[in-house]
Amino acid sequence: MRRDVVWIAATLALPVAWFVVHFAGLVTRPLEVAAWSGAGIFGAAFLLSWASEVAQLDITQALALAALALIAVLPEYAVDVYFAWRAGRDPAYTAFATANMTGANRLLIGVGWATAVLALWVRHRRRDVELPREGAIEVNWLAVATLYSFVIPLKATLSLVDTAVLFLVFILYVRAAGGAHHVEPELEGPAALIARLGVVGRRAVTTGIALLAAAAIFTAAEPFAESLIATGRQFGIEEFLLVQWLAPLVSESPEFIVAVLFALRGSAAASIGMLISAAVNQWTLLVGALPAAFALSGGAVAPMLLDLRQREEIFLTSAQSLFALVVIANFRFSHLEAFLLVGLFIPQLFLTTSTERWLHASLYVMLAIGAVVLSPTTRRGVRDLLPWRGRGG
Repeated sequence: MRRDVVWIAATLALPVAWFVVHFAGLVTRPLEVAAWSGAGIFGAAFLLSWASEVAQLDITQALALAALALIAVLPEYAVDVYFAWRAGRDPAYTAFATANMTGANRLLIGVGWATAVLALWVRHRRRDVELPREGAIEVNWLAVATLYSFVIPLKATLSLVDTAVLFLVFILYVRAAGGAHHVEPELEGPAALIARLGVVGRRAVTTGIALLAAAAIFTAAEPFAESLIATGRQFGIEEFLLVQWLAPLVSESPEFIVAVLFALRGSAAASIGMLISAAVNQWTLLVGALPAAFALSGGAVAPMLLDLRQREEIFLTSAQSLFALVVIANFRFSHLEAFLLVGLFIPQLFLTTSTERWLHASLYVMLAIGAVVLSPTTRRGVRDLLPWRGRGG
């Protein structure tokens, strides 16, 4: 208990320190602003993750995992929506919005999913993770969102039509999750400490935590985003790459850590389920929010125009998501498949030309097709991926 109190206090200190630094104007250099605002976002994400874990006491596990995934990626939403909002007035920011979105999605699947499985293998020597059939809800709706995502680079725009479609997919997903069977959660660490406060106490504490974290995210999103761009210019680093990889790493790393903690204590279903749900959230709410923010900022019903680089990045992200879906279509996720996801992700950090990006995306698609052709079990799983044919949607 004492360790949990210390852990909560240390995490609370990060957004509080950001408030002090920000409102007192103690730092002005881009690198310093990036570090302090990033720390505030990091701490806020942890607080939100604990609060949403406790929510499993009151709602179905599937819906709680959806809420946990949604809340955990709020920092990522804040940063990316800020870029889209600025793009409505300065088209140069469109590249940063798509960079942040594609980096977040690819980190989540290429690193997050794999890390959770590998943590389970290292800690419990379990070579395979059997995903529960209830997890079909997340998998099925991720399939829908992934298939639709291929439309975006083909039409070279992100528009309010995409917003409407992707928001509808998210609503249907939440509806399906809300109807799932309720499972009493096994809470540990800070979440368990909060849960012991009783119904009134835990709800009061989680509300306070959510408000504090939201305030930290709201005040830190713009400084963090702008300071990253300024830091890139200061040190001669391509701003696109900083926004694509460093920003999502800061905003999503608490989510990865929570998933790993689930895996280390043997809760494989909760760990992978949360990360799959996060992928649904990012392909629907996050991507759908970008053209909405763009249109509101610009004051006109106009789409975000995507250049060739942005179309390549989105197609590569879609291809990775497609391959990952094929991997888990049989509801078994092995440590070897996790290594494969990481191995295919790492080269993306060094792709510098259009040809390299298209080739890497094609590799994902060919591997997905090969897995379907060669494995009858995978083939049967792929046939059931869509919610109206699936096992849980």
